[in-house]
Amino acid sequence: MMPLSLANKDEEYTIRKIGGSPEVKKHLENLGFVAGGSVSVISSIGGNLIVKVKESRVAINDEMARRIMI
Repeated sequence: MMPLSLANKDEEYTIRKIGGSPEVKKHLENLGFVAGGSVSVISSIGGNLIVKVKESRVAINDEMARRIMI
């Protein structure tokens, strides 16, 4: 298991766990990041990621990406 921030570009991963406070977990869940779901990194610029999750593209910062375990 590793954080999403270390994922390779254009590879699909399964989300294993979401960490952080209940508010952070709820925010990520509202964006589509749920355990068992799939996610792939589209691009990474300065530690910030654009990811594809549930057929949508979402931009998240490095701090959020480190809370998503794949």
